[in-house]
Amino acid sequence: MKLSAARIFVRNIDEAKEFYQMLGLTLGSYNQEAGFCIFDTGETKLIVESVSTSAPQDEQVLVGRFTGLSFSTRDILQAHKNLVERGVKFSGSPEKQFWGGWLATLFDPDQNEVQLVQDPS
Repeated sequence: MKLSAARIFVRNIDEAKEFYQMLGLTLGSYNQEAGFCIFDTGETKLIVESVSTSAPQDEQVLVGRFTGLSFSTRDILQAHKNLVERGVKFSGSPEKQFWGGWLATLFDPDQNEVQLVQDPS
């Protein structure tokens, strides 16, 4: 079995589309009216889906939380620098991890937390 897709829930699909493209993801499809876009990330798709402010509370809580998603980069320090220069907010600087890699947590426009990861060299 393979992971087919992962979802991130947002309020503003247009802002989210621009943000995830700025991270370097390739837009596969986009439907503004339906409120979703799909990014091609290899074998697994990233689906960004809007949640209306009039949606039930159990759907509202899906926006603005830790997603558990990590985007791999070969040079996390340079990626962090470039994204900060473009206005991306991070919880702090990249940190070396006990397992030898690096992590940095960033926020999308709806305050969803995603991470950059650099594997040990």
